[in-house]
Amino acid sequence: MKLLVDSGSTKADWIAINDEGKVLFTTQSLGLNPEVLTKDEVIKRLNDKFDISHNKNKANNLFFYGAGCGTDRMKDFLTNIFKEYFVNATVSVNEDTYAAVYATTPKNTEAIVCILGTGSNCSFFDGKVLHQKVQSLGYIAMDDASGNRFGRHLLRGYFFNKMPEDLAKEFETEFNVDADFVKNKLYKEPNPNAYLATFAKFLIRHKDSEFCQAIIKKEMESFVENYIKQFDNYKDVPVHFIGSIAFYLKDELEIILSNHGIKIGNVLRRPIDGLIEYHVLNK
Repeated sequence: MKLLVDSGSTKADWIAINDEGKVLFTTQSLGLNPEVLTKDEVIKRLNDKFDISHNKNKANNLFFYGAGCGTDRMKDFLTNIFKEYFVNATVSVNEDTYAAVYATTPKNTEAIVCILGTGSNCSFFDGKVLHQKVQSLGYIAMDDASGNRFGRHLLRGYFFNKMPEDLAKEFETEFNVDADFVKNKLYKEPNPNAYLATFAKFLIRHKDSEFCQAIIKKEMESFVENYIKQFDNYKDVPVHFIGSIAFYLKDELEIILSNHGIKIGNVLRRPIDGLIEYHVLNK
């Protein structure tokens, strides 16, 4: 049994398949970002899902693609946990961009591949190898145009009284905006980046408002300048996107990219289904 996992900071999609690609089960756990979780928290999230814990000894391969796995230290951290937990499995841990590449990019073709979800990322795939010029410093310093960045803008807009009154009233009805509650979520509980990203649905729902349009444009322009344009051939190859932010703001994204002469490629909400075909063909 092969376990294929695509994990962001908020959630992780799991699919178990046999050698022929038949789906044995699917499930979803909380995200497994090693940059913000301890070993005990990772194990708890695995144990909380019956399908995962019940079948852990049946897995002979685990292919994990996750946010926060861009450095050897974080890869090793998760690999060691998984080897202890899935005792009979050969474990492979890669950053989530590889899942995005395998799901969006035809074999042996070049593309720039981006992730816009809870966090953000951008790499160049030369048909065989993934190239990155910028090492992520995580949600506090980077993650342009991500869910957590949009959440940060909305919170600041609300608490600085910059959000239009009608939006502010709806915002405080939908979310707990008690300052102590918000600060506890941001500074004392795990996954503050995922908490910030929960506000992104509000921005998407009100994306036609002038206030939200300004935030969307500012962040997307920043993503183009800081991420996509780091590659000299950004006008020569398609730019693919994975993630809920890219999926639900595709129209806005396409306009921004077009203004910079960039060709938008495939835009998928999640890569997990495409991983099945890849791992069946490459068993």
